[in-house]
Amino acid sequence: MKILVLGSGAREHAIISSLASEGNHEIIVAPGNVGMEGEASRIRIEQTNPDLIADFAESEQIELVVIGPEAPLVAGVADAVRAKGIAVFGPSKAAAQLEGSKTFAKEIMQQANVPTGGARLLHELADVAATLDEFGAPYVVKADGLASGKGVMVTTDRNDALRHAEHWLAHGPVLVEEFLDGLEVSLFCIADGNTVRALPPAQDFKRLHNDDAGPNTGGMGAYSPVPFLEDRFGGERAFMAEVVRDVAQPVVDTMRENGNPFQGLLYCGLIVTAAGIRVIEFNARFGDPETQVVLQRLAEPLSTLLVESAHGTLDQHAEDLEISNNSAVTVVLASEGYPDKVRSGRAILGLEDAEATGALVFHAATGADEDGITATGGRVLNVVGQGDTLQDARLHAYEALAHIRLDGGHFRTDIAQTGAALQNTILARAGQITDAQAGESERAANEMAAQAHDAMPAAPAEATGEISTASASSERLDLTETPIAAQVAAQRGIDLESMGGGGRSLTGWRHMYSGKVREVYESETDADALLVVASNRVSAFDHILEPEIPGKGELLTTLSRWWFDQLDVPNHIREPEGWDAELPAEVAARSMRVAKLEMFPVECVVRGYLTGSGLKEYEATGTVCGVDLPEGLGDGDRLPEPIFTPAYKAPQGEHDENITFERVVELVGEEPAAALRDLSLHIFNLASERAATRGVILADTKFEFGVDPATGQITLADEVLTSDSSRYWDADLYSNAELPLSERLSSFDKQIVRNWLRENWDGEGTPPALPQETIERTVARYRELLERLAA
Repeated sequence: MKILVLGSGAREHAIISSLASEGNHEIIVAPGNVGMEGEASRIRIEQTNPDLIADFAESEQIELVVIGPEAPLVAGVADAVRAKGIAVFGPSKAAAQLEGSKTFAKEIMQQANVPTGGARLLHELADVAATLDEFGAPYVVKADGLASGKGVMVTTDRNDALRHAEHWLAHGPVLVEEFLDGLEVSLFCIADGNTVRALPPAQDFKRLHNDDAGPNTGGMGAYSPVPFLEDRFGGERAFMAEVVRDVAQPVVDTMRENGNPFQGLLYCGLIVTAAGIRVIEFNARFGDPETQVVLQRLAEPLSTLLVESAHGTLDQHAEDLEISNNSAVTVVLASEGYPDKVRSGRAILGLEDAEATGALVFHAATGADEDGITATGGRVLNVVGQGDTLQDARLHAYEALAHIRLDGGHFRTDIAQTGAALQNTILARAGQITDAQAGESERAANEMAAQAHDAMPAAPAEATGEISTASASSERLDLTETPIAAQVAAQRGIDLESMGGGGRSLTGWRHMYSGKVREVYESETDADALLVVASNRVSAFDHILEPEIPGKGELLTTLSRWWFDQLDVPNHIREPEGWDAELPAEVAARSMRVAKLEMFPVECVVRGYLTGSGLKEYEATGTVCGVDLPEGLGDGDRLPEPIFTPAYKAPQGEHDENITFERVVELVGEEPAAALRDLSLHIFNLASERAATRGVILADTKFEFGVDPATGQITLADEVLTSDSSRYWDADLYSNAELPLSERLSSFDKQIVRNWLRENWDGEGTPPALPQETIERTVARYRELLERLAA
């Protein structure tokens, strides 16, 4: 059969792998990734263009289209393909609303009498706050539409819940739901509009860190079977039957009766409470990363089920699918910075050795260059181990991971740990293994997970001015005692001892956070002190680029320090004599020792000229952040007076958004909001006057403030008035009306980098390495601004 699979992640790789194992298919994937090339042909085609996909399927005589991600479903790709008379696995656009709209899903559940928690659809932040107070903690807030797995927040912190709602209200209404206490489990059901067949259940791990700590992600691992179902339901078959009877079949029946038959994969996100099974959410496609383990337990051809779903003939299929008794565990390897500031483009080593262990390695975000396989995004690989028990599967997954090298890569070491321990208890209770065997298998799996973790190379050290730009990031390792790091360093010809303290390990300081361009450390001796280190990294278009810009961190730190000295407002610098004695000189040159502040969740942006995002908002509404502006303004025009246009600092992994002053009042209070506005305008005016005397225009900038617990004062924090936080123009160029606008508004920052990328990169995959000329011009631009302002 000729099959077209849409998607590019590990989920689609797992689907393709299962189809390819049947041995009699020609598989095409769009767009796919480099890991799929041994099993499928890759094409580039716009996944969310229904007519384009349908025409391609028709012209290529595709016999089955399998839609992996949610976006093509909601766009109506399945409808267009079906209209051509081609079999498609995936629901119609109308049926996909089960995932695309949480409100629609709740309405269907009510009609079908499906057990779920209480929920309210809300449009205003004040209503969200009142409902949170009524429902009580823990708080559950969900974006109503698609959110790439990041729209749900469950938290005991009311302020975090409100901030999450604040962010998503800008995109539409949100749901506040009753918190359901219990154990979560996922069940995939294949439907043909009438009949439902269930695949084996799985459990996934959404949080970034062990013990379910850290931010939400797209998924850090999963496992199947789910042992607690044995005690609670008498086994997974009984659980599957109950979910089909009480959840999936009623929903499919209701959708059909409403004129929207559901054909495809109905993902049931469930929680088993003391009162029974409750639905958390539905998705309209295979889940990721659960698919990677569920399909390993399906002991019959996947293609048959997909075709029967497409043709409406599932009733001819046995009610109980053939499911193996084996166990499967998948562990996700993520890039440094995921899910917030991802460092992509780094080499992935050891893949062949990992696969030689017998594990499956599914690619999620990978590419290839002349040197081999590289990481192109956040979640890079899924490593799947299998065995007779979950402990065996864990052992094999982490054994394979121990062979893989990705600088700065990270993964959880506790995937399936609790489930495997429970399974061992059940097996010991049944006399199938002894307590000693159970303990030994758990110890072996945990030790292998720790060994794999220790073997992963640390993030590269920060680039220094003494290191050539060609090797600033690709040939550097952090200081570490692990033998693996020493081996890789030796392979690359690196002398670890000569690297000094340029890496993340700094004497007296504990690493806390990595941003796009800064590292933050906490003092090990002073609980009130932080160290902010400006890196030489450069980012553009949401990618951190390679190589780094030598000297950038020192230039920006020098300028920031200079401005702090010029301004007459309290700032966060706290540097007693000798504070930097134990820091390597190169690190000290781009570091600031600062006070810990209680930061405001607002970026205080001031604009003196109209350009950038402010111009876009003005062209659409005639205002910027609620501030009315005169008609007829164009790009680069000076405003009648500087305006305060704040931005909300969104939760980790999400984008900041412009807000009105009234919203700032709601967030921080009336008096603090007024103080932030007045301080920001005051600093902007002082800086503008100083810059003007040096032939430089300060077009706009952003400030960050916090409250110093020691004094109670509002205090200027972060960096200030640097090229990374401000837009500066050359006054002579700006006033020359004969020059093109792009040259008149040429800024003293990384615009040179942005321009080069626009000309040499199509926005797909990993950006190309910056050429030496672009690096040198960027450094010169940073240095010119410092010399003109501070001379």
